[in-house]
Amino acid sequence: MDIILVTQSILSFLWNPILTFLIGITILVFVHEFGHYIVARWCKVRVEIFSVGFGREIFGWTDKNGTRWKIASIPLGGYVKMFGEGDAIIRDEDSQSEREMTEAERKVSFYHKRLSHRAYIVAAGPAINFIFAILAFAILFFAVGVPTPVNDKQLSVVGSVLPDSPAYHSGFSAGDQILAINGKDILYFAELKKVVEASAGQKLSVKILRGKKEKILNVIPKPTDIKIDGQYKKVGRLGITGDPGELVNIKQGFSESLLNGCVKTYEFSKRILVFVGNIFIGKESTSELGGILRIADISGKVADQGFANYISFLAILSINLGLINLFPIPMLDGGHLAFYFFEALRGKPLAEKTQEYGLRVGFALVIALFLFVTWNDFINLGFINYVSNLFG
Repeated sequence: MDIILVTQSILSFLWNPILTFLIGITILVFVHEFGHYIVARWCKVRVEIFSVGFGREIFGWTDKNGTRWKIASIPLGGYVKMFGEGDAIIRDEDSQSEREMTEAERKVSFYHKRLSHRAYIVAAGPAINFIFAILAFAILFFAVGVPTPVNDKQLSVVGSVLPDSPAYHSGFSAGDQILAINGKDILYFAELKKVVEASAGQKLSVKILRGKKEKILNVIPKPTDIKIDGQYKKVGRLGITGDPGELVNIKQGFSESLLNGCVKTYEFSKRILVFVGNIFIGKESTSELGGILRIADISGKVADQGFANYISFLAILSINLGLINLFPIPMLDGGHLAFYFFEALRGKPLAEKTQEYGLRVGFALVIALFLFVTWNDFINLGFINYVSNLFG
């Protein structure tokens, strides 16, 4: 097969979500690095470079403070380079000789800032990712609103009935409103779900409203194994989905939106940390981990569902970015904060060799994780089968 045709076919497989992914990752990288930048400026550290992306500069300019702002050729990250970030010795660009910093240079050097200021600068990147998520959710709640049923009672209405399910064989139909189960009133579909899940294999007497007539249907929920918090549990299933009825977006006030933005960010952060913790104790599979290809695939699909969904996705992605960067792995912000923690305990920085070895290990871990999640992406997205079929 012509290699050009193969390449074109592979690119067509990947291209759809690429644009939305690049836009999203550029926004989040800028936000993260801007956190480092703005706190560095607040601490009076001279910032030499603010780069979105790695590699060769495509476009850039130098501001009045001497910071070079640039867009680089590889849009998969970014960095802020601060003056004196490495040590107290600088290399003269003209003579290539090393020399001590002058007093004026020490005042704007990252290396010479007190420990608390260096920690603030490093922590600001992840922190602003959480702030971005809070504001993104808050803006959506304020400007778009929260989908809310016109009639709360419609929450207990059957939306669809699966073929050959217990509900199907018991005579349930779409549009039936669940009024009670075993004499207990049911208002919300979530209440129905809770009772059904706890009644696997047990006979239930369900009162429904069909049109203007009430009926009693007897049904036995089918015992089904599902995965909850990494463990399998047997629950009951009827084989129906809920119909929330007509939904309207109810806009929230500014303070309520901001509060709910904080709550939403906390909930997602907790969920992510629980998931990562379950991987380490074997309750979750590492096959669930995804990398840039899966993010690109999801971003394309979410963007197709509307701008509000895309912003929500970016908020969740920003939370992920903030949490990952706080992990105590050298090379990441959390690794630097760990070094500063030991510096605070010892009263002096860790030995240069120790930090160097730590950075090497951290770099190896980051590369290994990148390769692993990329392989997961190839498998989960069906890319390997897709390529194999091209040559089959």
